[in-house]
Amino acid sequence: MHTTLSLPGRRRTCAAVATVLALAALTGTSAAHAGAAGSQALPNGCSGTSPIVCHYSVAPGNYDVSVSLGGATAAGQTDVWAEARRLLLPTTKTAAGTSATYGFTVNVRQPEGQPTGQGGTGTAGLDLRFSGTSPQVAAVSVKPAPHSLAAYLAGDSTVCDQPAAPYTGWGQMITTAVGPGAVVANYGDSGESSGSFLSNAALFPALLAKVAADDLVFIQFGHNDKQTAASDYRNNLTTMITRVRAKGALPVLVTPPVRRLFNGNVLTPTALHVNGAGVNLPAEMRAVATAENTPLIDLTAKSKALVESLGPSASAQLYLRSSADGVTDNTHFSQYGAGRIAGLVLQGIREQHLSLTSYLR
Repeated sequence: MHTTLSLPGRRRTCAAVATVLALAALTGTSAAHAGAAGSQALPNGCSGTSPIVCHYSVAPGNYDVSVSLGGATAAGQTDVWAEARRLLLPTTKTAAGTSATYGFTVNVRQPEGQPTGQGGTGTAGLDLRFSGTSPQVAAVSVKPAPHSLAAYLAGDSTVCDQPAAPYTGWGQMITTAVGPGAVVANYGDSGESSGSFLSNAALFPALLAKVAADDLVFIQFGHNDKQTAASDYRNNLTTMITRVRAKGALPVLVTPPVRRLFNGNVLTPTALHVNGAGVNLPAEMRAVATAENTPLIDLTAKSKALVESLGPSASAQLYLRSSADGVTDNTHFSQYGAGRIAGLVLQGIREQHLSLTSYLR
């Protein structure tokens, strides 16, 4: 039995036939290469057993990726990752003798993780990783998707594609919810403030050069604006908004998620991003959103409600714990925590009725 996941429509045109055929040949989607774990052959470009790693020598850009999971003789349990630890598909089970096909659109760039190369630059081309207790991949198809709707992420270490576990940005987890035809391009970078991101050629200028009309640019800063004056913070955000709009794209402001710093059962001002200069950064961002008539996802308020509802003890699982992660960090997220924060961002996307909503699973 073969089942196919129902996916949303696409805002794209067909790529050149010759290019598509060349990539289809490269990725080995013919029946001769269908297979999974055990005695069956892996698709072209793939090797290993647990994990199974597939590499495709494609140029930077966006690509529609289709994967068929399952095997003829054994049950499987597989999760799918792309590039620098972007989760495409959570753990998925397939019964012996069955397969299931899933589609995604993946952004390929170099460096593949953080734009400044922090944590490593990765490998040129497209990398897919199939892991889990019993990973199986029967077929892979890769085709150019030059006209996908792009959601660009501008942010710091709580957003970015963190190259090594246990650190995980919410931008690495939101990808599980985005169906083909839309793509997440994560330009988040560790240690960036609103000012440093704006001025670094590898960050906002590089992002802006790629933005097309109707794309979205999500802008989240605050963690590293520790001494930024209110006027500077507002000017930095307004400059980004103006330049994104000049490209015909939609800027979306995202207030920063809270730190896990409690006074009793209530988060402290520092946790809520009142900085060392006494500036309430989320309040300033809300004011900019109102002044500029810009969509706002109040991730500070949403994450505050989540963290305080869990309390000082249970909320630790959202962040990095020495017992589970080998490090204690009340700012950066565990994989679980990044997934929960990504869920809050997705909630905000739906509430704002953004164009990305129609592509969400």
